[in-house]
Amino acid sequence: KAYQGIELNGKTLAVIGMGRIGSEFTKRAQAFNMKVVAFDPFLTQSRADEMKVSLASTPDEALTGADVVTLHVPMTDETRHILNAERLSLMNQGALVINCARGGLIDEVALKAAIDTGHIAGCGLDVFEDEPPSAEHPLFTLEKHISFTPHLGASTNEAQENVGIQVAEQIRDFCATGEIRNAINMPSMDAAALNELGCYIDIASGLGKLLAKIGPDNPDSLRISYHGPISKKDTALISRSVLTSFLEAARSDGQVNIVNSPAIAKEMGLETIESTINAATEYSELVIAELKKGEVSYRVSGTVIGKSPRIVEIDKLYVDINIRGHFLVVKNDDRPGMVGVIGTELGNAKANIANLSLARNSSEGSALTVIELDAPLEISVMSKIRDTEGVIYATGVTL
Repeated sequence: KAYQGIELNGKTLAVIGMGRIGSEFTKRAQAFNMKVVAFDPFLTQSRADEMKVSLASTPDEALTGADVVTLHVPMTDETRHILNAERLSLMNQGALVINCARGGLIDEVALKAAIDTGHIAGCGLDVFEDEPPSAEHPLFTLEKHISFTPHLGASTNEAQENVGIQVAEQIRDFCATGEIRNAINMPSMDAAALNELGCYIDIASGLGKLLAKIGPDNPDSLRISYHGPISKKDTALISRSVLTSFLEAARSDGQVNIVNSPAIAKEMGLETIESTINAATEYSELVIAELKKGEVSYRVSGTVIGKSPRIVEIDKLYVDINIRGHFLVVKNDDRPGMVGVIGTELGNAKANIANLSLARNSSEGSALTVIELDAPLEISVMSKIRDTEGVIYATGVTL
């Protein structure tokens, strides 16, 4: 009986931190039929559903009723002693504690006390708050139900070789297919997901550029919303693409990229919001980007029709345009002759029209014309169109 253990089957595992290592730990725990409750402020509900884990909104929620906890978070002021006496008490009687992440995440004095009372049955630690720990460390006085290793991390012969191979493979895959893995400062997406969502990343880029052209200067917020099956996917990279393309088009300094765009948005005071929409729409899937300044909003939407990414809404007016090409976008009073006037200006400039999409808002008394051109318009031609009586706004955009 001295060596009698417990089964993992049916036990509840709390995973604090669902990055790469936390996710891999989760897979292995699920293989033993453990129920996993995860806390990670960056884990979306869609990703949690995909991984078949329960998403907790706080560490306390994750730890309540847990039989085992494993920590996989960085050491910061916010995470220091994230596992303290109060949180240890939330776990089930006889729970186990594992920390192979960073020293200082656990209040070691509180852990020792919880093991002494029997509330915590034991612990496995690869790291300590002070390293190397002194010979008089209180946890070293425990005689059973403990396992300590000297901060080995992933130090194996195979790991040392594989890390070099993986770095080379990741750079190769990014250069060949655009696949991003294990990035520390931007959303990651494997090749399969990139292939599945690639059209929506193209749409995102177009929506951002278009918003920058029709929207106001110094907006307050940018909301990216998802409708339909796309809302269940990991949309972080799509949202980042909308933001990046918007900032690239709105600024002329050439300093924006997909890595630093959130930081630049924060500097500008631009709030970025991601949400889902459950209301019925004309399309089974839809990505909506909405820019707001005060009470005024500008909205564009896109979807995939067949295998073709399309922009299907501008300023609450339905259109159907390709995501690639040179476009003239004109919003004007809804009255006879407007399309003819615009067409005349284009003809005088010898600008060839490749495609044309029209929409109107009868209640508002406005209309929208989107014209695909073979080449961008000269500034002088654009100025004439903008100065035309009845034109609310006119802009050129290359998608």
